[in-house]
Amino acid sequence: MPYKEPKIEKLYYTIGEVARMFDVNTSLIRFWEKEFDIIKPHKNKKGNRLFTPQDVENFHIIYHLVKEKGLTLKGAEKKLKENREDTIENFEVVKRLKEIREMLVEIKDGM
Repeated sequence: MPYKEPKIEKLYYTIGEVARMFDVNTSLIRFWEKEFDIIKPHKNKKGNRLFTPQDVENFHIIYHLVKEKGLTLKGAEKKLKENREDTIENFEVVKRLKEIREMLVEIKDGM
């Protein structure tokens, strides 16, 4: 699973940090930012993008829809616009099930 949960909660993440979390290029992060209006990074005086933890969570949802479920960008955008609550709820269920699976694998390996 390419997504790596950040260990320390920060107020802002750089584009490089976000790209590393998802193991993708920064160009993909910039592209998704333009395609999905739920991503709204702050910019500092130099124009560098600074993403909030909510932006990172939104990237996680987009990553799940596009990379894991195989939806097109248009399909992912449509799903987020039409069924935002259901999409987020389903994503949270999948995320929690993955965490439970990891925990069970750790228990099994410890036996």
